[in-house]
Amino acid sequence: MTAFSTEGQSDPTVQPVPTAVVKQVDAADITLSNPKMAVIALGSNLGNRLETLQGAVDALEDTPGLRVKAVSPVYETEPWGVAPDSQPSYFNAVILVKTTLPPASLLERGQAVEEAFDRVREERWGPRTIDVDIVSYADVLSDDPVLTLPHPRAHERAFVLAPWHDMDPEAQLPGAGPVADLLTGVGREGVQHRADLELRLPE
Repeated sequence: MTAFSTEGQSDPTVQPVPTAVVKQVDAADITLSNPKMAVIALGSNLGNRLETLQGAVDALEDTPGLRVKAVSPVYETEPWGVAPDSQPSYFNAVILVKTTLPPASLLERGQAVEEAFDRVREERWGPRTIDVDIVSYADVLSDDPVLTLPHPRAHERAFVLAPWHDMDPEAQLPGAGPVADLLTGVGREGVQHRADLELRLPE
């Protein structure tokens, strides 16, 4: 996009577009320097699940140094690791973000979003208002126990792989291969695409 020229125009109200505006329009990510791409999984099975997922997306978008670039379709999923019918079903989604935050800071922000939505950590596999998990961060491979990258169980979870594949059919899970192949191996049992539900990409 370039500034409009007034040369040869008789309308005195036509003015060039300021350079600053041109730059802002042309580069929505102008505030991000040397950003990395990260994939984040969201899940909720308490309260207004769709509203909570959208709230988490919006909260992440409001984070300095982070922009939400894509959101997946919403899936409904049976709870993982618990007896059937012992908990409400989950709504799950995956988002792609561009960020200048290092992995540890991105983890802290995800945990802050969980706390903002009153996430309670009383039991493993327990119900939760919101779960924010970093699935992958660029091509980083790390066995740090605080934040293992990519997520150590992402390759076996259809509720991560299915929405991620829908969002990006060519996606790769670092160290594990194409998401499409991983999803084929795992299958889609227990996950249902909710075509009637949709998350908005922040403007």
